[in-house]
Amino acid sequence: MAWSDRATAQAAIVAAREAQPAWAAVSIWDRARMLRRIADAVQANRSKLAELLTLEQGKPMAEADFEVGKASDGFNLAADLVKYLEGRTIPTEDTTKRVMTFYRPRGVYGVITPWNFPVNIPVEYLAPGLAAGNALVWTPAPTTALVGAALVAAIETADLPPGVLNFVTGHGPEVGDEIVSNPGTDAIGFTGSAATGRIIARQAAGKAQLMELGGNGPVIVLPDADLDKATAATAAGCFVNAGQVCSSSERVLVHADVYDEFAERITEAARDIVLGDPRIAATTMGPLNNPAVAAKVAEHVTDAVDRGAVAAIGGAAPADNPSGLYYQPTVLREVPRDSLVNREETFGPVAPLIRVKDEEEAIEVARANRYGLVSSIFTRDLDTAFRFVDAVPTGIVNVNDTSNYWELHIPFGGISGKDSGVGRIGGRYSLEAMCDLKTATFTIG
Repeated sequence: MAWSDRATAQAAIVAAREAQPAWAAVSIWDRARMLRRIADAVQANRSKLAELLTLEQGKPMAEADFEVGKASDGFNLAADLVKYLEGRTIPTEDTTKRVMTFYRPRGVYGVITPWNFPVNIPVEYLAPGLAAGNALVWTPAPTTALVGAALVAAIETADLPPGVLNFVTGHGPEVGDEIVSNPGTDAIGFTGSAATGRIIARQAAGKAQLMELGGNGPVIVLPDADLDKATAATAAGCFVNAGQVCSSSERVLVHADVYDEFAERITEAARDIVLGDPRIAATTMGPLNNPAVAAKVAEHVTDAVDRGAVAAIGGAAPADNPSGLYYQPTVLREVPRDSLVNREETFGPVAPLIRVKDEEEAIEVARANRYGLVSSIFTRDLDTAFRFVDAVPTGIVNVNDTSNYWELHIPFGGISGKDSGVGRIGGRYSLEAMCDLKTATFTIG
């Protein structure tokens, strides 16, 4: 695939600006019909997209197929919800006034997406963006640009008007920078790392920004937890997509009363994982996506062990690892609070178990972190659950389920004051974020 340059990105923005007014003038019902055609096109290409997704990203075929199916669902969801994106009439003190609000597209939306879910995460922006009447300029992560191109090819079969969706490949410092900083883009949507998010926030100053950034759990397991449920859910949170999920169970805070039993259970769950070629049906975990991620995972595990943690299982790359991208499912016991796996986003197949003596310490450790995306709490007590929901500073708190639990219509994003993003994606919340709220006042009599 040929990489685009800054000039290509500029041309794409011009095309979007020219196409957007006509697209915004299309009735909402007709836009919804277009989105349904796109959903059908994605579904018709499901097998091809899933196969390419596995080859390029590295996740097992079952996970890839699930992701493509959710991408098709995302277009249908936006088609449903945009019809009910209703404004309000507002009472006024002045009896001669009538005031109403309604939603209008922002204009040209720049979208930058990552490699861990390279089909569904783009759709989290593309579907509501198109439904709302925006024109889009989208650049994917370079390591998964091929499946991005295949997704656009499928979308093109639905006869979307030219210029409404513009796909530009290339590297962030050139193509991404142009999309973010060019005055021709009115708003920016980004999913990725907190470090890149900070750069984009500066470059896009003054533009509307919708950003879903990094996470670091935590998962909290209390003495009254159903350990069967907690183990299965936490293992899924640690090892699905080889841990390369922003909502992964990146650190696991376990009460001392159940620490040893939980550690044994999750070690056995890790032992059951089949690491291997993601194209083989028996494989349940594939490689990491790129060398930088593999190096980071190794660095974090080594740091934890050097500080006193013990690898109950894994803790290294497998012996047969010619690509250098495979890493064993790993459980770390007695992880100290000053280790990188507790303080940073590891983004790999690691379950770092931190022992806490009581609920107060669990809350203290949970709060002492710069991320604030998703957390989980396992307890049978409703009062305790609500206390943790209030106390833990994350945008989502899942009670008695994996940190990865989410559905397409549920608001997803980070808490204020943390490094996990701005705004909410998901369902109606994405639509609202990708629109301007306009107010009209009328004088009568």
